[in-house]
This record gives sequence, C-alpha cells and structure tokens, in this order.
Amino acid sequence: MIERRGHARDKVIYGGVASVDEGRTTRECVVRNISAQGAQIEFDETAVAPKKAMALSIARKGRSFLARVIWWRDNFVGVAFSDETALRAPASDLEERLRISEKKKRQLQRRINELLGH
Repeated sequence: MIERRGHARDKVIYGGVASVDEGRTTRECVVRNISAQGAQIEFDETAVAPKKAMALSIARKGRSFLARVIWWRDNFVGVAFSDETALRAPASDLEERLRISEKKKRQLQRRINELLGH
C-alpha cells in the first residue's frame, strides 16, 4: 500500500468520543493510530460519517481535536487536524483526584510532623 501521509503515526488503542452531524450526536470510537497531524478512528459499526468535520475527544490524551474527514471506509475514518484546532480538554476526573490526593498528603504530613513534635 502506498503511504501518502507526511508524518508517521503511532499505533495505539485509545477510547474516544466523536461528535458527528454537527455535534448533535456523539459516538464512541477507538483511535487506532495517531500523530500530531491526524488519526484513524474505528466505530463499532458502520457509522454515519460526518461529511467534512467532527470533534474528537481522547480521554487518555486529555485532549479534544477539531478534525477534518479525509477518508471514510466501512467503520473506519481517517481524519486530519492541525495545531490551531487542538483544544485542551477540561481537567479530567483523574487530574482532579490527583490534586485532592496531593492536598490530603500535605495535610497528613503536617499532622505527622505535629505528632512527632517537629
């Protein structure tokens, strides 16, 4: 097969959510490969692919992208995105739990120091 991409993609298996038909519908998907310029995503079944664009959220990367559809075959869609379209997703649940955990750790450390008389 002829490789037409300008950049190599990393093979991954990330869960994602794609907003199709201008954001009215969201569909779960699997990101099969990704680079800074684009991705290949797979839907469970043949999806109604967006004509031109979609929003793609990848929780594992903590990012959302506005993606332009390059090709569509069966339940696979190839998309391209650029740096201007990359959006920082809101803080994930994991990030929030980590902040809370760090705060509790500091409180416990202070209490241990008090009990030890430091």
